[in-house]
Order: sequence, then C-alpha cells, then structure tokens
Amino acid sequence: MAHTIRIGTSGWSYDDWVGPFYPAGTRKGDYLSIYAGRFGLVEVDSTYYAIPARRTVEGWAERTPDEFRFALKVPGIITHEKLLANADADMEAFLAAVAPLGEKADCLLLQFGYFNRAQFASAGPFFERLDAFLSVHGKAARFACEIRNKQWLTRDYVELLRKHDVACALVEHAWLPPIDQLITRLDVRTGRLVYVRLIGDRQAIEAVTTTWDRVVVDRAADLTRVAGAIRQLARDIDVITFVNNHYAGHGPATARELQSQVGEK
Repeated sequence: MAHTIRIGTSGWSYDDWVGPFYPAGTRKGDYLSIYAGRFGLVEVDSTYYAIPARRTVEGWAERTPDEFRFALKVPGIITHEKLLANADADMEAFLAAVAPLGEKADCLLLQFGYFNRAQFASAGPFFERLDAFLSVHGKAARFACEIRNKQWLTRDYVELLRKHDVACALVEHAWLPPIDQLITRLDVRTGRLVYVRLIGDRQAIEAVTTTWDRVVVDRAADLTRVAGAIRQLARDIDVITFVNNHYAGHGPATARELQSQVGEK
C-alpha cells in the first residue's frame, strides 16, 4: 500500500500573502477558496484561541472541495488553561462546533506548551491526565498530540498515544530535538498518520521581520534534512506536514519547496 505525503501551511488568513500568494486585490473572504486550489490541507490556528461559531465552520466546508482536509487545534482553554482537567464540556462544545466539516476534519491537534514543575512535577502525572482525557474523548475524533518537554519524549509517551490510536506530532522547534534524530530513537507510528510541524524560532525571525510576504531565512539545509525524515516515515505511514510563517518568513513558499523535495504534487 502506498503511503501519502501531504503538505500545507499553518493558517490561510494572512493579508501579507496578497501579492506573493493570493492574486493582488483578493478579498479576505476569498482567501480560503484560493488556498484550497493550491494546497490540499491546512492547519487551523484560530481554533486555539476560541471555539469557532458553527456558521464559520460551515463556511469553511462550503468554500473547499470535497477532498480538502483541515487539522484543527484544540482550544487553549482545554490544553493550556484547564490542562485537560474538568474540560469535558469545553471539548464537547468544540466537537459540536466543528461537526459541519465531517470527513474534512482530518484530525484535532492537542498542542501543549512547555509544562513547568508547578503544573506537572514530572511526566507521569501529565500522562495519567492525558490517558484519562483520551479515554473519554479519544473515540469522538481523530487526534494528534504535541508536547514540548523534550525529556518527556519517551517510549512511555508514544505507547500512550498508540493505546488511543493518536497521531504523534513531531515539531521542528528551537527547544526540541530535530525530527530526523527523534525518529531514530522512537517509533512515532502511533496512529493512522504522523503529523509534522515546521515552526522555527519565533523570537529570532521576528527580530528580522514581522511581515510574512517572503522568505527571509535560508532553510535549505534544514528542509533537505526534514524531507529525508518525511520520506523515511512515509515508507510505513501517511504523513501530513504544516509550515508556519515563522519557520522561514513565508509559509507558502516553504511548503512548496518541501513539496518539491519530497515529490508531492
């Protein structure tokens, strides 16, 4: 069975993309439909900040073709404020809000920040809470999970994800081990796909630019390395990858270059 590699960007609603990516004069309301003509999937960042209105989600579904897919961040009130505790009502409200996407909702990303010792003294208590949360909600949607405490990227962690058929999210980030190194020591094939995120160093790039209309950091060597890791993973499992503007300055250009390197059409 051939495994797929699909690549998109983190978000689509950037005015700075008008000109270099969207045609000049494009209205904000047309961004998504144009984006969907050029990439087959997108990561939705806005859902981290608030549960979207159902009508908003219906609009996303209406403006994209049947084969288009969304990966949506689980709201921060669940992952960052409540840290999964007493968050069942919030999760149910989020699931209801995104239900109009149907099969277009490829997966929901549980993205966690770096936990300090006041939040979790060690990995064990967090893993217990994640296990409890997924035991309740894991069958209601297809999840991916990202953690940023590099010492917690262990066999126990990937086995917990595998128990619940949750995709492992791998992150190219200044705080974390490069994904090509990580996949040599951990079996990250924990769900139906592997989820890759190219984030980069927000502080460093914003010292150079805060507009996202062009590539300002040469990531050629990194992209070659990442592309190799993605191709290696795709021998055994489907891979989805999202590129943030902060990775090199202009998400679409980086995504296209990565598509070229991995051979995605």
